[in-house]
Amino acid sequence: MGKGLRGVDKKAGEVSKPNYQPGPIDDLLLKFFRRKMAEEVGWDSQKPGYDGLMEAVNQLMMKGSKQEIEQTAVRVLRSLFPPSLPELFQLIITPIGGGKPAAMMLARATALLCQWLMGRCTVNSVDLPDGSSSTTGVFVERCKYLEESKCVGVCINTCKLPTQTFFRNYMGVPLLMEPNFQDYSCQFKFGVAPPEPAEDKTLLEPCLEICPNATRRRELSTRASAMQCPKA
Repeated sequence: MGKGLRGVDKKAGEVSKPNYQPGPIDDLLLKFFRRKMAEEVGWDSQKPGYDGLMEAVNQLMMKGSKQEIEQTAVRVLRSLFPPSLPELFQLIITPIGGGKPAAMMLARATALLCQWLMGRCTVNSVDLPDGSSSTTGVFVERCKYLEESKCVGVCINTCKLPTQTFFRNYMGVPLLMEPNFQDYSCQFKFGVAPPEPAEDKTLLEPCLEICPNATRRRELSTRASAMQCPKA
């Protein structure tokens, strides 16, 4: 795996993108994930690498309702694992120690195997519902997937919600993902259940400043409802 460092621009207060350099294993994981995405979407881009993946993701966003998009993304996640592995994990590993060892294992696996998708990330400690703290968190310094998609809706519907659903339903471990749409960081909290949709503030986020359609939308209306990302 490649290693990345968080750099600082010459201008005071400006932080550059983490300099994560993908290695050969990262490239293989990207190709595998993209192939599975293309199989589900029924289409693939002619662009190479990450740019092509983003075009396939945008194609997924046009596939149907938000629920259908989430279900498709969950199937993509399931296809990344060997048959029966998630079920065996849920049956054998998850019940141990109230699920805490399983959450710790998943946090470490995510930090190790997903930097090709999200950029530099590290395992950290988070507060659990029982009042204790544990190293079941993953902090993504600056999510490449969010920044390259330039869309709150893409983040929520193709990543946050389906990933939370996958780990809860197929690994038996609750997961809360907290993307920060100001600095593009993201906090994973394995072992913590997400709030109900009506209470999840991330679902009401406005468009990103870098969204190509955000400026035009702000010019047309100043109403709060118009500011909310229409794809979220």
